[in-house]
Amino acid sequence: METQINDVNIQIATVNGTGSQSANLILMRSIFNMGVPVAAKNLFPSNIAGLPTWYTIRAHHKGYQSNQQALDMLVVMNPNTVYDDIRGLRSGGILIYDTDMKIDHALREDLINYGVPFSTLVNQATDNVKLKKKVINMLYVGVIAELLNIEDAAIQQAVRKQFGSKASVVDLNAGAIQVGRDWAAANLKKVDPFVLESIPGATDNKILIEGNTAAALGALMGGCTFLSWYPITPSSSVCESLIGYFNRFRVKPDGQVNFAAIQAEDEIAAIGMVLGAGWAGARAMTATSGPGISLMAELAGYGYYTEIPGVIFNIQRMGPSTGLPTRTSQGDLSFTYGLSHGDTEHLVLLPASMQECYEMGAQAFDLAERFQTPVFVLSDLDLGMNTWMSDPFDYPEQTDLDRGKVLDAAALEQVADYGRYADVDGDGIPYRTLPGTHSDKAPYFTRGSGHDAKARYSEKSSDWKTGIDRLKRKFDTARAHVPAPVIHVGNGAVDFAMLAFGSTDAAMEEALDLLKDRGLEPDYMRLRALPCHEMVEEFISAHARIYVVEQNRDGQMCRLLSAEYPALAPRLRPVLHYDGTFVDAIGISQAILSHEAIKEPVHA
Repeated sequence: METQINDVNIQIATVNGTGSQSANLILMRSIFNMGVPVAAKNLFPSNIAGLPTWYTIRAHHKGYQSNQQALDMLVVMNPNTVYDDIRGLRSGGILIYDTDMKIDHALREDLINYGVPFSTLVNQATDNVKLKKKVINMLYVGVIAELLNIEDAAIQQAVRKQFGSKASVVDLNAGAIQVGRDWAAANLKKVDPFVLESIPGATDNKILIEGNTAAALGALMGGCTFLSWYPITPSSSVCESLIGYFNRFRVKPDGQVNFAAIQAEDEIAAIGMVLGAGWAGARAMTATSGPGISLMAELAGYGYYTEIPGVIFNIQRMGPSTGLPTRTSQGDLSFTYGLSHGDTEHLVLLPASMQECYEMGAQAFDLAERFQTPVFVLSDLDLGMNTWMSDPFDYPEQTDLDRGKVLDAAALEQVADYGRYADVDGDGIPYRTLPGTHSDKAPYFTRGSGHDAKARYSEKSSDWKTGIDRLKRKFDTARAHVPAPVIHVGNGAVDFAMLAFGSTDAAMEEALDLLKDRGLEPDYMRLRALPCHEMVEEFISAHARIYVVEQNRDGQMCRLLSAEYPALAPRLRPVLHYDGTFVDAIGISQAILSHEAIKEPVHA
């Protein structure tokens, strides 16, 4: 049996609310600490406790961050799902199970079965009855550590990271891990090929972080001082993290607070407060998910038409309706892009990594003020709530904020005839004033009803068309200012290309490697924003077929691109993933091969 080094996919099947998350994070961080690139995916229920949860840790020497459907190792700790879990394990995989569950009749001969008396063994870790339910999870950390050769020092570092200065808690959990490790060393004969070995430099200067935390850091660095929100999965941790950063970095030594954070009564109130703060000159934001976006539609249109800056983070989940609150999706793209009734278009940023969650979290505020409009940052549950490995972020000592076209009293003195909605420069972007500006020219009436270039009420068709056409012109100006697409250039030997956006990019990176192994090296474009940059049309025009890979049922990006470039629409082919699970490279690769009539399967 050939040893398989630094390439293993581990899943732990447990019950939500039993404390397994701490054990899983310790296991994941232990692998990272010993220098092996790692990624984690958490599939959890939307209730508080009691239902099944599956946590997957992928360690791979190439640093792949995407999901992999096939499991190499499965730990079953949930008696309610144990039979389905075992049936789903690939042939040749490792099964670690609690012998006290009495499931010998369900074991498969084509698996490597390691039975461990977890329920009995936990008595060696603690005699506290209340703690046993949680401490038992640390035992499988120790068993896996022994089987995969995870270094003790890496584990100790991870335990201290998880529990901080709580010495007694650190000792209890580290001791439980050691109990599991010692038992495995004495009682299990290793017959599987998997082992982990330190890779010098592979995780040096890397961080582990969730996208919602990265987005909150970006908002902080982008100058955000106002947050209004209503809790909803999976966006709540954006706001919770930002409030934590506010309290650390927006409070002066004398105790003066330089921020406002308000939990609103609903999402309608939340975006209303954002627009009020943005109108007053603050950098303001909210965060929500699909159901909240639905409620925000009318005020999003108000912000678009009255030209008030604000930032809305949409951490997408599976819809429609309540849907699957803890499953990921890219299904809000079309709705968000044109959110509101009438002719409405919004700037939409599409981060694909922790770095971009951070960078676009800051950039959104510049764009909102430069173009005087609500800006949406479209993330998803996979990016937002899972742990990703990333390069550390750049924290500039001083940030130059782009406030856009703002006229102060001195500037107004140089203006002969100020009109709030006049297109002075021909780019569709008017000049604005802020409340409190000491000039008779500064005040204007902000109204969502028809108005002319001077913000006066008007129902004249000519005024309406002039205003709507100017907004379109402003939107077109933004094409050159939103983040440009990123292009991976293939070898030019195939006439098709691939296009994706957002969290799909992690699977695309691996899918391109799998296709390369088959002799196919297509070009690949990753969209980073809407409206589309001019590079997008050029890219589509250069290829006979474009496979648009996205995580929704209706091929929403494919439809948007078809509407944007109707002459090129026949070249666009959707490749879709929409069951709520995390998209994987093999599924993408096999879909491309099927479309290209190449029948041999792809294996990781």
